[in-house]
Amino acid sequence: MTEQIVASVDTSKPTAMGRLRTRLVIRDYAIVVSFLALFITLSVASSAFLTKANLLNLLDQSTAIGIIACAGTFVIIAGGFDLSVGAIYALTGVIAAKMALQIDPVIGLALGLAVGVVAGLINGLIITWGRVNSFIATLAAALVIVGTASAITNGELITVVDPAFTVLGTDKLLGVKYSIWIFVVVIAASWFLLDRTQLGRYIYAVGGNAAAASLSGVRVARVRVITFCLSGFAAGLAGIIIASRNATGQSDSGMGLELSVIAAIVIGGTSIVGGEGAIWRTVIGVLLLAMINNGFNLLNFNPTYQQMVQGGIILIAVIADARARGRLRAA
Repeated sequence: MTEQIVASVDTSKPTAMGRLRTRLVIRDYAIVVSFLALFITLSVASSAFLTKANLLNLLDQSTAIGIIACAGTFVIIAGGFDLSVGAIYALTGVIAAKMALQIDPVIGLALGLAVGVVAGLINGLIITWGRVNSFIATLAAALVIVGTASAITNGELITVVDPAFTVLGTDKLLGVKYSIWIFVVVIAASWFLLDRTQLGRYIYAVGGNAAAASLSGVRVARVRVITFCLSGFAAGLAGIIIASRNATGQSDSGMGLELSVIAAIVIGGTSIVGGEGAIWRTVIGVLLLAMINNGFNLLNFNPTYQQMVQGGIILIAVIADARARGRLRAA
């Protein structure tokens, strides 16, 4: 009788694991299928979609969210959240514009980027050294940073008329804007860092099981601080690009940006509890959201439904991740 039970368990276990692996593959690559389906649908539904001008515009409009989402993937895989990226994005643009007027446009852009890194470092130290939950810490930081940006601008736009300030956001190389080239470089660098370096392996380890990673010699606090520095850098880079594109610094320009970033990362399949994710899936998530926005504009759909569609996609992605993890634990 015992042998029959053991035999039953031994034969059913591989089958259960096989089904689980199939579900995980479907979950991981569902974003690719969704992306291709939407791309084909829009290509058929609108003659304007599959044009060079529209596709380049779609990429250009994705640069800010995409750059921040690449770095945000590091943060979430490592088990954190960064709700301050929208505020950092706005502050760096304000600093860049302010310094461009007072000192020099190039120095202004560089200082704006440096402010982003410093803000990310402070976030990381508060979370690790201060032992504050990343959700609460970055939410509070966002309020402080937005208040700082508002104090600098007095609620007004800071406009820069010097053409040197707008080069980064408007000029082109081989017919493609610098902002798109920068986005491509960020994607490549992020992928390399996460998939081909020791730091990338540590990021996965910290998000998967911080205690086990620490026992293995991984400096968990240092890894998490680095992810927040990268997030601050990316938010600062996106902020100076958009400030350069618009030739203005605006204290509320990043309002709601962090939600779009997190949505793109989650839709791309990165687990919100950490330990799992990929840059390429985040990029597809960013482009999928951009195509939804683009499609609603091209087809003249009510923008109210756009938010409903995006919210529904996010819910499906989170539910799929939760169910897959539940089955993995059960197995």
